[in-house]
Amino acid sequence: MSKSCPELLREAANLIEEALSRSPTAPAAQSQQIPAAQSRTPVQAEVARLFAPYNIGARRNMTRRPAQVQVSRRSYTHTVCCLADHNADKIPSVLVIAELPHSGLGEQQVTFSGNDHDPMVITNKLMEVFPKLQQGGGFELLKLVGSTRSRNLALLQCPSSGYTLAYLKDPSTMIGQATIYIRPLQQDLPLDCESSRPASGPVIPCITCQIEVPFSEMKLHRLSCNGTPMEEREQEGGQREENDSETALVSDSVPVRSETSAESAVVPAVIVNEELDRKETDSEWKIIEEPTQAAKVFKENLLREHATGKPLRMKMDVRESEEDRERELLLFYKQQQEWACPLHCTLVGDVAIGEGVMRYFMTTIISKLQFGFSLDLGGMGRTLLFEGEPDHLVPAASETLIESNLFRVAGRMLAHTFLHDGPHVTGLSPAVIHVLFNGDPEMATVVIEDCPDLHIRSIIELLQHEELTPEQKATVSDLSMSWDLPAVTKTNRRWLHNKLLLHAVVGRTMRQIKQLRKGLKDVMVWPLLTSRPDVVPLLFPKMAEMQFTPQMLLEKITWPVEDSDDDDFDLDTTCRITGFLRMFIETASSGTLAQLLTFWVGWEMLPPELTVVISEGTLPTSSTCFETLKLPAHFKIYMDFEKALVAAIKSTGFGLV
Repeated sequence: MSKSCPELLREAANLIEEALSRSPTAPAAQSQQIPAAQSRTPVQAEVARLFAPYNIGARRNMTRRPAQVQVSRRSYTHTVCCLADHNADKIPSVLVIAELPHSGLGEQQVTFSGNDHDPMVITNKLMEVFPKLQQGGGFELLKLVGSTRSRNLALLQCPSSGYTLAYLKDPSTMIGQATIYIRPLQQDLPLDCESSRPASGPVIPCITCQIEVPFSEMKLHRLSCNGTPMEEREQEGGQREENDSETALVSDSVPVRSETSAESAVVPAVIVNEELDRKETDSEWKIIEEPTQAAKVFKENLLREHATGKPLRMKMDVRESEEDRERELLLFYKQQQEWACPLHCTLVGDVAIGEGVMRYFMTTIISKLQFGFSLDLGGMGRTLLFEGEPDHLVPAASETLIESNLFRVAGRMLAHTFLHDGPHVTGLSPAVIHVLFNGDPEMATVVIEDCPDLHIRSIIELLQHEELTPEQKATVSDLSMSWDLPAVTKTNRRWLHNKLLLHAVVGRTMRQIKQLRKGLKDVMVWPLLTSRPDVVPLLFPKMAEMQFTPQMLLEKITWPVEDSDDDDFDLDTTCRITGFLRMFIETASSGTLAQLLTFWVGWEMLPPELTVVISEGTLPTSSTCFETLKLPAHFKIYMDFEKALVAAIKSTGFGLV
């Protein structure tokens, strides 16, 4: 019987397979296919066997592909920041970082592509991104070390071959995702604004000179614009022609040096240089060693910068009640304003004018912050924003004050009086000051005197005992569990003591501290306080530093002299009255001296000079604007003089015009 076609093909395939298995040159890959084919259907095994040579070629091609990937270019993206100072060892302030991009420097995200071991990959890319870096004579790479608050930079040691991508990726360098800072090696980089960038944006006319300038160049144009409108320039041009003709007539008799066109063209450039010099002057406070002088320069620059802004007008009617006057103050500081603009203070119902009125306002503001408002905002009869012992004051833990945003108002008041060289709130807790200026709360030094709540303080002090009674343990555990802390045990007593104290002082006042910080930022003194920590004690002095002594006042007094304008009084009268004042100062307490100083100059701040004059009248008066105390000449007995002076300094009014 003849076989069918499929059977014949099957026999042929078997014969071919036997021949291949006996062949010594059969590839090993084919012999490995046979066991796998046993688990397949006959048709699948046959197809796999017939097309095995093609599969082997495909696998060979696949094994070659990884070699091609290894030679491909690799990329590395990282954030870098190019600095201008070749001696920089700290991260610049936020203001300096913000100015760097205008000079083609600053922070950018750069993608490096090339061989990991080629140092020119990094060098060429950095020179491309920061062209000014070519003027630095090389560069160094740095990274942040220590805490973020320290802002210290450490040098990344350069390998013998130079900085490479492999070096930056190496885990031993401990860079990770941190910003890499670039520092020029030999000299500082120029901070002039880049002029090579193409102008962008629509053309806008200058509101002063009417010249049309591209949108992106308007800021630079305003620096060089001399502020003369076009019409006035045309008039000045005509006047200049007349002056030139007059100069020509006069030159026959008097040698006159005429202004050349080249000199006149240089005028705008001189103005630009003056603006640049002013910018350099504005940053002098950063390098001034004395903190008092640095604060003075910063405040002068800030006030000068906003001298043309909308004036702040503060009013108070002395005929109203104390609560109404306090509402006017709070309403004024709740408004959103540019607080560095000129300040104008007016006392309605009082004849006093001038600088003394502003001092009266500043003294009133600090007095309210220090000793509380008469307004009953928290149901306690008197509103205290800061409570506790002297030199351990903390913000009051009142939800009403927090919801009313009064601590932001307090921050504005503190910074505003500081900006105008006014008095300060004294005795704030060092732990609160530490956290206020972005210090780590866990690193704050908290003492038991910082806890204003005497009941909570007594509970925390129980943990200082070696043994606790069951009732004491229950009391402490109730407090700790109410603050999401564990109950007291023998092993966690010291730890729990520190945690409870930290929460009682810092944890309960974090929202108040954040509001105070916002208030300081509103008045724009925050850059000074964060860049110069040595200025912070000037804003928040200790209570002991504000205690007045008789010698402090006597050293500042300018006494009347014999040849002064007070010719109406003889020498005996002048000596008697000034002797009474000296005796009063030498025997007065620190609080009385503070009241006398407030009556004398308008606030509790010693001026460079205090003046005493003898005058007519019944009671002592003062001219706060001129720091002058006027003493009547009719007193014959010290007791009468003392009684009159005490009555004057404790009166509701103050000073004269």
